[in-house]
Amino acid sequence: MRVLVIGATGVLGRPAVTRLLALGHEVSALTRSASRVPAGVTAVAGDLFSADALVTALRGHDAVINLATRIPRKVTSKKAWAPNDRVRVSGSAALAAAVRRVEEVRIVVQEGISFVYADGGAALLTEDAPLRPRGVTASSVVAHSNVAALTDRTVVRLRIGTLLGPDPMTAALLAAARRGAPLIMGSRTDWTTAIHPTDAAGAVVAALDAPPGVYNVGAPAVVKGELGAAMAAAAGVRRARALPKWLVSRIPLAEPMGRSQRVDSKKLMAATGWKCERPVPGPDWFTDD
Repeated sequence: MRVLVIGATGVLGRPAVTRLLALGHEVSALTRSASRVPAGVTAVAGDLFSADALVTALRGHDAVINLATRIPRKVTSKKAWAPNDRVRVSGSAALAAAVRRVEEVRIVVQEGISFVYADGGAALLTEDAPLRPRGVTASSVVAHSNVAALTDRTVVRLRIGTLLGPDPMTAALLAAARRGAPLIMGSRTDWTTAIHPTDAAGAVVAALDAPPGVYNVGAPAVVKGELGAAMAAAAGVRRARALPKWLVSRIPLAEPMGRSQRVDSKKLMAATGWKCERPVPGPDWFTDD
């Protein structure tokens, strides 16, 4: 299959490209700098915010995978999240407009996040569970809506859990923990859903064979205390600090992360055979081995 990947050099894009190549796909990457494209990948010049430029980039491809995000270093600043919101809202709108003009593109895979679910307590959250998009998470729902309008194509929308691995964002969290910052947002007994980037990449590639629809992507959910302990061990601190749920609920940017979200990813597993190779958070999540 000829696949164009948008966001090919990101935390999720890099392992996704590796898996696509290993499976024999012809992979292209939308980029402004050909020097950043991995070996074996064709660099395609383009602008995510220009439908005309995307039309040119999409020609010659059977599928497009949009993994573009722009997660800020300063996650506590609402202003810093504006570029990421633009990527998800305006970028997905331009992509949808371009796909309408390129008949040969039959499959669209769009990234998204599972933090948009409302607090579910201990209940398993399937794809039909209530959503509560708020603040910086709302743009993910808009992106899904934009591509879902392509009713004549196979559109797969992913709700991905927290990416934790040997990446800069996780490294920053662990470094902050060494300085006394909390690793747990909310109650230690609430549920959370995380996933290693390589497993999420496997799900992205598997999505090319999935029927149209929304799919959760996460390792089996764990209580926050368990995930916090694994992260504390990786950070080299004795115990993970927790920010109380009542306090998290009063911080708009943090509130979604304070919810209890026991996300169920069995739908994608049943549809494609995908499964996590690292289902339990531990030391292997946080190293390059």
